[in-house]
Amino acid sequence: MSDGGLSIRAEGLTKAYEDGRIRALRGLSIEIEAGEFAAIMGPSGCGKSTLLHILGGLDRPDEGRLLLGGRELADRELAAYRSGRVGFIFQLHNLIPVLNALENVQVPMLGVGGPPREERRSRAEGLLEAVGLSARLRARPPELSGGERQRVAVARALANDPDLVLADEPTGSLDQESGARILDLLGRLQRELGTTLVLVTHDERVAARAGRVLRMLDGRILPEPAAGG
Repeated sequence: MSDGGLSIRAEGLTKAYEDGRIRALRGLSIEIEAGEFAAIMGPSGCGKSTLLHILGGLDRPDEGRLLLGGRELADRELAAYRSGRVGFIFQLHNLIPVLNALENVQVPMLGVGGPPREERRSRAEGLLEAVGLSARLRARPPELSGGERQRVAVARALANDPDLVLADEPTGSLDQESGARILDLLGRLQRELGTTLVLVTHDERVAARAGRVLRMLDGRILPEPAAGG
């Protein structure tokens, strides 16, 4: 199990695309404690997904400093960081349609240095039981409801026992009831595992589930209100 999550500290992050025409991040700074459940809220196009991709090692900032667990990661460490310390949950579950739920959850555990087959299977079964899908192990994504597919995605994100889980609009494609169940599940697992959970959303109801809400606009994190203000 995760042993307290991963702390995040970013200072002055910038990121631009299309030869600088699109400025996704503009000197963004943020600090999130290990084991915290933080929501980042803002309108579409404000840079939320770009920030999440940088935090997860899927992209690199053009400028600025990013410390994860108190240290900067070298480029050569990014692959190990992505596969071993971070779990991703996307709005569209991104499951592999030809694999069943049990096989999809095992995908992050494949590769050099991964656990042996029986250990992978046992862990995947336990995670699917934790998200309430022990009766759907053999079902493929087309046979699952939207909420069930997203629960498989949550189990997959936890497959390598990550210190940090990044969720990009994880309920955006779900109806209100299914979305609420996913948020209940994420909150419970985060508390039980002590994982750092960063969720981005534009929905106030979703953000309200987090222990702390950070607001983002035009590529920057806005100052937080003073306590009692």
